[in-house]
Amino acid sequence: MNNDSESLRNEMDRRRASGEHFSLKEVVAIMTPLITDLGERHARGATLFVHPDAILHYPTGGLLDAGAAALMPENPRDRACLAPEQRQGAPGDVRASVFACGAILYELVTSECVGPGMRRPSDVVRTLPPSFELLLGKALVADVQHRPADLAALAQALHNCAPTASIPPPRADESHLDHDDGFDVDVSLSMLPPPPNETALLEAELARRAAAGPDAEQGGADTSATSVLAELKARLEADPRPRYIVIRDGMDHGPFSAVELLHQVATGNFLGDHTLRDSLSNEERPIEQWDEFAPFAEQARLSQEAESERHALEQGVEADKQQTQVKAFVGAGVLFIAAAAFLGWYFQTRASQKDDEAIAAQEGQSVDFDGGLKGRKKGGPAGGGRWRGGGPSGDGKSVAAGSHPVVPGGLSCAGARSRYVEEYNMGSGENKVPPDLSAGAYGAVLNRGSYLNSCGVPPTMSVSICAAVQNGRAVGVTVSTKPANGTVAGCVAGRIRSISFPSHPRLDITTTVFKAE
Repeated sequence: MNNDSESLRNEMDRRRASGEHFSLKEVVAIMTPLITDLGERHARGATLFVHPDAILHYPTGGLLDAGAAALMPENPRDRACLAPEQRQGAPGDVRASVFACGAILYELVTSECVGPGMRRPSDVVRTLPPSFELLLGKALVADVQHRPADLAALAQALHNCAPTASIPPPRADESHLDHDDGFDVDVSLSMLPPPPNETALLEAELARRAAAGPDAEQGGADTSATSVLAELKARLEADPRPRYIVIRDGMDHGPFSAVELLHQVATGNFLGDHTLRDSLSNEERPIEQWDEFAPFAEQARLSQEAESERHALEQGVEADKQQTQVKAFVGAGVLFIAAAAFLGWYFQTRASQKDDEAIAAQEGQSVDFDGGLKGRKKGGPAGGGRWRGGGPSGDGKSVAAGSHPVVPGGLSCAGARSRYVEEYNMGSGENKVPPDLSAGAYGAVLNRGSYLNSCGVPPTMSVSICAAVQNGRAVGVTVSTKPANGTVAGCVAGRIRSISFPSHPRLDITTTVFKAE
């Protein structure tokens, strides 16, 4: 390629990116001499790939780059300019170049590629003369057997669209674009959509307004995906010809018009991986690889997935509802049985516990230092403290009332007992003391257990209590819990120290056990 000039493709891409179009005069100036040159090359037996990247761009006329024209182009837009019979990779003859020149002319004025959904040039540039569309319709005949084979006639027809734009080509008979050598050009096989009738024009305008949205008349532009799809759909449906064939499960279905094909795609009869063939261009590839149809296949797939998810969700909700009802009935039955079993167990356990507590209370120790410590008295109450009261002495004599030591409060159960024994052994007396109280009298106070509630003792906790009682108060208390909990034990001990017991000068020790439920 000449390094002093860029390709026509580069200039086309630049203008398309900036939203510019080639004017009709520019198109005539560039393409008329090029088409003439191509005719002369084919007359010498050349076969070529004619596309914009193989043309050097000069304002006064395009120039073919023979090296680039010998290679199959890679750019999709350049490939779209090739005649259908060249898509397999073979360079083309004069008829292929007629199609290629028509495709390049179409892209120059519209910035769009030849293919499904293409618009008539006058729908894009309303100032184009009808003669320009007429020559494009003939040049873009997809069937090679019904396409013109005269590049000189094409150059003459193009020059006549803007006579002052270029040097006149050699005179040629334009009628060769209609028929030649015993065959007629069939424009019904052209890639260019047929002219719309009045009804189709109205429908297209309504579709355009719907795609543009409510702000169209105020100059607004709706560029949403919905608008783009609506516009593409209107363009595809503008061509009513049944030209599309779908290959599914090894069988051909169709041909369909664009309207029919889009309906089949929307209803899920054809999927993105099904092969679509355009009978005009003979292009064949999966629907999902056609730029014009892939968005509709994807939209249909998403809609079908959403519908499947909704249906599955509804089924899941219904199944969960039924399972919930069954579980509710089963759960209610289980709860009823469990509640009945618990109540039976609770009342049985509480009754057993009360019996155990009563027995434990009766087993409380009553320390009688005048007799019990020496083995002469069993189960009697204890005395205590600083010598106050009396009772039978260790030798059978009466001990004075003031001979019993008084133990100070705040000790443990064992500590109170040791203190009492120590002071008792040091004292003596002759005064008689009141009769000792039974262990049950003291235990009855502890066995009520109401003080446990204020300490938050759970029913799963066992509590063992040892209380040393003298003169109506607990002078020594030891509380242990299972499982161990120092806070609960301290609280229970404090409650017991504040309880009033039957008063007696001797020290009595009583134990109580509250078992866990």
